[in-house]
Amino acid sequence: MQKIILYYKFTPIADPVTMKLWQKSLAASLNLKGRILISAHGLNGTLGGELEDLKAYIKATKEFSGFKDMVFKWSDGTRDDFPRLNVKDRDEIVAFNAADELRVDENGVVGGGVHLKPKQVNELVEKRGDDVVFFDGRNAHEAAIGKFKNAVVPDTHTSHDFIKELESGKYDDLKDKPVVTYCTGGIRCEILSSLMINRGFKEVYQMDGGIVKYGEAYGDDGLWEGSLRVFDDRMTIDFSDHAAVIGKCSHCKGQTNNYENCAWANCNDLVLICLHCKQNPDLLFHSEACRTQATQSLVA
Repeated sequence: MQKIILYYKFTPIADPVTMKLWQKSLAASLNLKGRILISAHGLNGTLGGELEDLKAYIKATKEFSGFKDMVFKWSDGTRDDFPRLNVKDRDEIVAFNAADELRVDENGVVGGGVHLKPKQVNELVEKRGDDVVFFDGRNAHEAAIGKFKNAVVPDTHTSHDFIKELESGKYDDLKDKPVVTYCTGGIRCEILSSLMINRGFKEVYQMDGGIVKYGEAYGDDGLWEGSLRVFDDRMTIDFSDHAAVIGKCSHCKGQTNNYENCAWANCNDLVLICLHCKQNPDLLFHSEACRTQATQSLVA
């Protein structure tokens, strides 16, 4: 039986390179595939493999004192949802371009938002009503197929864009409101919530465990609507058999949650396209520029 685990931990790591070598050797010895990122701020990983091998990985990783209470989230999937094992050391485990601003100690991110469990999120909304603002901590294309109801979705292509967005003045009217940040598994909001507080947002929360934990608790019968974008071969997952389809095909505008890789091999962007339009190869390009480049490369 195979599964996928998702996990992160913000804790000081004195020697990220040595940590990288240990993690790579450990995961490889257990025949796991996926991605692990390590920085001086902590560790972030997603791995797939046999259930017993994943349990062995978790047990060994928790032997490092900084990771002893790390939470591992389980998801359906297999080792083959990932092309390879990729373990890297970076300046940041999530690239917000905030390495110098972010502070961590043995308790995690310093100055971040208040953690709320899924039940506490619902209780906050019940108590404060429409004053509560959900703020999407993911990239805009992820929110196109699934988000919390009435959420604010920043104009972001990568996490690098968030600081510019926060400092643009677009969201100044939210600074006195209760803001709940959310992302896939919680890691991006650890950083985002601290960046927001540093820029004058007064009441900031973060969804503990992210969309994954909320979906496990409430499925599609809570405040979440749509599908969840994931970064492996599955592309998207649903929390129930009655998930709403809120995405719109980039061509016919019909409902869809189907993402495809751009047909131009050099493009890293995705195309949100319905299954009908997908049958036309000319529509499997992210943009007209991609189609032109692909055509030119064939001629050359």
